[in-house]
Amino acid sequence: MLAIESRCVEFVDFINSIGPVLGLNPDKMQFSVILELMGSGLVLTGQIFIVTLLGALPLGVLIALGRMSRFKPLAWLMRIYISFMRGTPLMLQLMAIMFGPYYLFGMSLDANWKFWACDIGFVLNYAAYFAEIYRSGIQSIPPGQYEAAQVLGYSRTQTFMRIVLPQVIKRILPAMGNEIITLVKDTSLAFVLGVMEMFSEAKAIAASQVSMVPYIIAALIYWAFTIVVEVILSRVEKKLDYYHD
Repeated sequence: MLAIESRCVEFVDFINSIGPVLGLNPDKMQFSVILELMGSGLVLTGQIFIVTLLGALPLGVLIALGRMSRFKPLAWLMRIYISFMRGTPLMLQLMAIMFGPYYLFGMSLDANWKFWACDIGFVLNYAAYFAEIYRSGIQSIPPGQYEAAQVLGYSRTQTFMRIVLPQVIKRILPAMGNEIITLVKDTSLAFVLGVMEMFSEAKAIAASQVSMVPYIIAALIYWAFTIVVEVILSRVEKKLDYYHD
């Protein structure tokens, strides 16, 4: 443990020593402080990412089922919702959720509302994208499988959960992976609400240091984040490789 700590100290000292070469002003901020600030921003970035997935993935299923409903008003309502959420900028949606309650209803909101507005905006937006991916996967299942399940005595719920859903997950995983990786980068849009996620921290540090280094560090962290997501999705896809079309 002591050896690891000493290595970390040596690394930080080395970076500090070449700070002027990288464009950092040693009189203003040490590299270790920059990493600490961006680390706190990364925590918020991770929270936005996780909350969005936990909310948007199940909500997307409900929206997709509503979109395919035989009850026409519900199907059209979900279609309009999906079209609106995909057809307007996420940044605009975040701003509307943030300031809408005050402008429309005169509600006074506390400082923590920006975090709620951020989470709600991301969940509602990504649920629309996930819903269309779910719908395409569900509609790709041959009708004969539903008929076979009915003959075997499965209920509609059992048919969906035990037969349809495992195949849908396997088929939509590449498309879902693209959206999830996009989500990693879209978390930077939270800066418009004053949420100090990693990009906001990098921007503030870059302005104070008059340096591109914080942006470079942020880019590398985002890249590493997406690589981790890609590895996880690749392993999940391999585990689902038992099913072949």
